[in-house]
Order: sequence, then C-alpha cells, then structure tokens
Amino acid sequence: MEWETDRSLRVRIAVAVVLVAALPVAFVYVFVFAVNTVGLDLLAWATERPWNGRFYVETWLVVAGVAVGFLIQFVFGDEIALRSVDARAVDSEDRPELVARVERLAQTADVPAPRVAVSRSNVPNAFTIGTRPAHATVVVTAGLLDALEDDELDAVIAHELAHVKNRDVAVMSMSYFLPSLTYLVAIAAFFVLRGIFHVLGGMHHADDDAAKGIAVALVVLTVSAILTMAISALFWLASFTLFRVLSQYREFAADRGATAITGDPAALASALEVVDDEMSEAPDDDLRAIDGGLEALYVAPVDDYQFGEERELISSDIFPATHPSTAERVERLRELAGEME
Repeated sequence: MEWETDRSLRVRIAVAVVLVAALPVAFVYVFVFAVNTVGLDLLAWATERPWNGRFYVETWLVVAGVAVGFLIQFVFGDEIALRSVDARAVDSEDRPELVARVERLAQTADVPAPRVAVSRSNVPNAFTIGTRPAHATVVVTAGLLDALEDDELDAVIAHELAHVKNRDVAVMSMSYFLPSLTYLVAIAAFFVLRGIFHVLGGMHHADDDAAKGIAVALVVLTVSAILTMAISALFWLASFTLFRVLSQYREFAADRGATAITGDPAALASALEVVDDEMSEAPDDDLRAIDGGLEALYVAPVDDYQFGEERELISSDIFPATHPSTAERVERLRELAGEME
C-alpha cells in the first residue's frame, strides 16, 4: 500500500488553523464587549454617575499579544507536555533498540527521525508532539513497551510517524494555547473570588460608611470575576471541542498511514486491541494520571473505559470523544488487510 495524501484531512487542518488563530483574538474582544456593557453599568452603579466612554483595544496589539502567546507555546509547549506525563527524552545509549526502531521507521516514512521519550506510566499508550516535523517527539509509555510484540510496536510507532507526515501534530500541539490561556484567566478570577470571601469575613470591623464602600466594591469584583470565569469556560470548551473533533478524523488517517509505512494493518489492529484490553484493566489512578489535556493526542483514548457507574474522567462527560471507537478502527484495519491479501 502506497502513501496517499488525505485531502479531507488537509482541509480540516486548514480550517483548524484558522480557528486556532482566530479564537484567542475573539476571546480578547468578547472581554472588551463585556467591559463595555456589563462593566460600564457596574461602574455607573458603583459610582452613582454615568459612564459614557468605551474601552477599545487596538487590533495590532491583540494580534501581537496572541502571537507572543503562540511563541511561548512553540518554545515551551513540548517540555511542559513531557513533564505532565513524567516522560524524559532517551537516546541510543539509554534505549538503543527503541531509538533504532524509530529511526528505521522514520526513514521508511520519509520523515526526519523524531526525538524519542519514554514515560514511566504503566498504562500502554503513545503520542507525538512537536510544532514542526523536524522537531517532533514520539512519546511511548513503559507500559506500551512491555505490552506489545515487535510488529505491534512497529505499527504503533508508524501510526505516530504518520501524524508527523500528515502535519496534524503541529496543529494539535498549538491548539493547547487557548485552553491554557483560558485556564490561567479562570484561575486568576477564582483567586479574586476567594479573596473577596476573606474580605467579607472582616467586614464586621468596619464602620457603616466603610462597610458600604466595601460592599459596593465586592459586588463589582464578584460580578466581574464570575463573568470572567464564564467567558473563559466558554472558550475553553470551544477550543477543546475544536481539536477533539479534528483528532477523531486524524486517527483514521494515521491508521492508513501506518499501514502504508509497515504494510501490516493487522499488526496495528492487534496493537490497538492489546492497548484497549490493558487500559480497560488499568487502575483508575493510573488512567487519571494521563487524563486531563493530552488525551486527544494518544494512539488510543483514555476516556472510553469502564469505571463502573461513576466515571471520574471529566473529559469523557463534557467533550466529544477524542477518538473513533477502537472496534471501528480495528474493523477498518482488518478490511485493509483483506484487500492487501
């Protein structure tokens, strides 16, 4: 099976790139709109006089700020992701067989050999990060290395290299900028609210005039903080939904790409079944340790397993599924194997 360019994936990536760039700008201007509506009304109420002016932020300043944010994500995002899953880069001295395997498959796929990292997690899985093909990092867990046979491990790594060749890794990596930004803004608003409650606890020491002033300030700050958290939550949900929907399609594309690289779709189907079985039996704590942001990047989903009646993975209850079902992927791979025979 020869490598084929997936035009549908390219279109989805192009749309995702536009939205990834546009959503942070929209995030800023929604705040400006909120200030010019709710904010000015609050000021008028607090000061007992009308506020007729309007706040405005120059477009170039917003674009420049967003560009700086993406630059920070570009420079530091990969290392943050590696730390979040307790992974460290390895070389040919640390893991000679693994590094040689990745280099061999990268040569077959005609992509630059990526950096290799190993996570200490016993949950079998793998993912790839990197804003450019030449700076990609393939991350595998210790559990994956223990669980798979050689041909299955080849297939999983080929799947990750297919993501690199399809260039969807860069989009997925940069997509984390807005969720990170909205999370930080929401956390700041939360601390403001917490500070307000502390102030409320000390109001009984103030006289009537001071207490009235404090009460007005507290109302303004409380409404502002709640509105900030609401806007942040809205854009956080929008950004996660965006790249999760993209991630579903890209998994099918990477499965086909892995078949083109190894010529063995049955091996990838078998690997997915092994990973699925192993993860369904993994302790809840181990699964939670790798859930919470990067789950859309994994070769197999971490939000699709049985935790009894009360699942505690937030991602599985709020967002669209990160991956197509393993059964559907395996079925397609089996069909490919039949066609190749």
